[in-house]
Amino acid sequence: MSTFAPAPGRAPMRVVLSRQIRMELLLTARRGEAVVLAMGVPLLVLLGAGLFDVTNLPTDDRLGWVVPGVLALTVMSTAFTGQAITTGYERSYGVLKRLGASPLTRPGLLLAKTAAVLVQIAVQVLVLALVGLAVGWRPEAGALLPAIGVTALAAAGYSGLALLLASVLKPETTTGAATLIYVVMLSVGGIMFGAPDLGTAGWFLLPLAAHAQALRETLMHGGSVPLGIWLALGTWAVVWLTAAARTFKWE
Repeated sequence: MSTFAPAPGRAPMRVVLSRQIRMELLLTARRGEAVVLAMGVPLLVLLGAGLFDVTNLPTDDRLGWVVPGVLALTVMSTAFTGQAITTGYERSYGVLKRLGASPLTRPGLLLAKTAAVLVQIAVQVLVLALVGLAVGWRPEAGALLPAIGVTALAAAGYSGLALLLASVLKPETTTGAATLIYVVMLSVGGIMFGAPDLGTAGWFLLPLAAHAQALRETLMHGGSVPLGIWLALGTWAVVWLTAAARTFKWE
C-alpha cells in the first residue's frame, strides 16, 4: 500500500519566473488599451510621417528616417509608459502585495516583468518592421545585431524607470508622470522631424533620441552605433534597474 505524504517546498526559480512571465503576457493581451497605446500611436506615426510630407526631415529617405524612430518609440511605449501605468495600478489594487507572499521574490518580479516586456517588444517591432517593408522601407540588414543590442539596453532602462515610478508614486501620479515623459520624449526626440544635435549629453538626457539615432546609424546607413549611445543607454539600464531593485515596494 502506497503512502502519500506532503512534500512542501518552493518550485525552482526558473519555473516560478516562467509562469510569472506567461501571466504577464496573458494579462497584457487582455488589456485592449495597452495594445492600442503600444501599437496604435507608433503605427499612425509611421504611416503619417513616413509616407506624407507632413514634417521636415534632414534626408529625402523619409521611411529610412521615420521607421527607426518609430521602432524606438514603440520600445518606450511598451517598456516605460505602458508598464509604469499597469504596475502602478497593480500595486494600488493589492496585486503586488499578494505576489509578495508568493515564492516570487522582488528581483524575480522585476526580472519577470522586464522579460515579458522584451517579448512584447519583439512582437511589436516585428509587426511594425513588416508594415514598414510593405510600404517601401529598405533597411540595411548587415547591422541588425547592434540594432538589437541597443534596443535591449533601451528596453531595460525604460523598464527600470517604469517600475521605480510605479513603486514610489500613486497610480494617478504615475500615469500623469509617465504620460508627460512620453510626450516630452516624443516631442524632442526627433521621431517625426529632425531635432537639434545635442551631442553625447543629449543622448544621456534623451534616451529615445539616442535609441532612434542608433537605429538610423545601423538600419539606415549600415554603420556602427556611436560609443556615446552605448554608454548612455547602458547607464540608463544599470541605474534605473538597480534603483528599482533597491526601492521597489509591494504595497
